[in-house]
Amino acid sequence: MPIAIPETPPCVMCLSAADATAGGGLAAEVLTLASMGCHPLPVQTAALVRDTRGIHEVWPVEPELIVMQARTVLEDVPVAAFKLGFCGSVENVALIAEILSDYPEVPLVVEPALQAAVAMGDDGDEIVAALSDLILPQTTLLVAGYHELCLLAGMTEADEDDADEDAVVPDPASDEVLARLFGCGTEFVLLTGARGHGPQVVNTLFGQDGVVRTDAWSHLQGSFLGAGTTLAAAAAAALAHGMALPEAVREAQEFTHHTLRHAYRAGMGQPLPDRFFWARGKDGGDD
Repeated sequence: MPIAIPETPPCVMCLSAADATAGGGLAAEVLTLASMGCHPLPVQTAALVRDTRGIHEVWPVEPELIVMQARTVLEDVPVAAFKLGFCGSVENVALIAEILSDYPEVPLVVEPALQAAVAMGDDGDEIVAALSDLILPQTTLLVAGYHELCLLAGMTEADEDDADEDAVVPDPASDEVLARLFGCGTEFVLLTGARGHGPQVVNTLFGQDGVVRTDAWSHLQGSFLGAGTTLAAAAAAALAHGMALPEAVREAQEFTHHTLRHAYRAGMGQPLPDRFFWARGKDGGDD
């Protein structure tokens, strides 16, 4: 990996739901951050009752406990970046937003993990709205697929009659989706292209002024549990190491692609990214 590992690893606080498969959620973020030379500071926001095939139940953590967890550590340990995943409840979103507002100089990477919110029905819709109102204005980098971007922008893909799944950015309403997200205050949006069915997956980084960079990767067969979590946590790690955001996004994509190339099937459902592929003697190889 091109990142030089410092003598004292930078600390990244990750606030996310616990996932006992370690495919996604808090454990996945810890694995990714550690693999990329960071010290993770994990704060649990919810518990997911899930296996490698899907989410069965969502149990939010009490908001007061999240505040105590985060504030106690933040008063002791300086952080180089924040990584935010699924928050568990509207109350949790509000209190986490209040915590983050005290550290405006620290980059915040958000991977909304809205599949858990969707599983909560109306409560999940309220969480999505709270994220848009309270978290997006503080977000340095939002990492999501097009469906999640539409939800956060208050739109549905049903509104996009001419949307093309294989397009890098579905047209014509994509401009409006991005405009709404940037209007909320988000600095950068990394649109992941996993929905496409062509020979390549194309990820596009957008800034306020348009496309910042576009990266294409060979399209791996199947779907993976925790690919988005890995990508967002890897971006937070690269930012914590001091990389400029466009280069951090490229580094995160390269790391994630390698973890997916070496993914393994631990259960009967989706395979899991191998975040320590390099420790098992597997190199990145040629893409």
